[in-house]
Amino acid sequence: MADIPDELITLERSSEVERAKLAGLEGEECEAQRARWRTAAGAFQAAVTEYAAREDVGMSRYEVEQAVKKAVRHGEEDPAE
Repeated sequence: MADIPDELITLERSSEVERAKLAGLEGEECEAQRARWRTAAGAFQAAVTEYAAREDVGMSRYEVEQAVKKAVRHGEEDPAE
């Protein structure tokens, strides 16, 4: 199993922070924040896809994504709480 790059961890944390900011928002403010979350999540997904496509990784895209999410979610408290 390959080591997970810090860049992927950082991107997923950023996505989770943007998701957490949705709490309590409504209307236009919510939609604007949802767009920021989608942007951050899209950057994470693209980076996972790129990383998993490398020949030296030895993990599927799904395995990479799950490893990153596990590292992020088990390494710190949920930013939404």
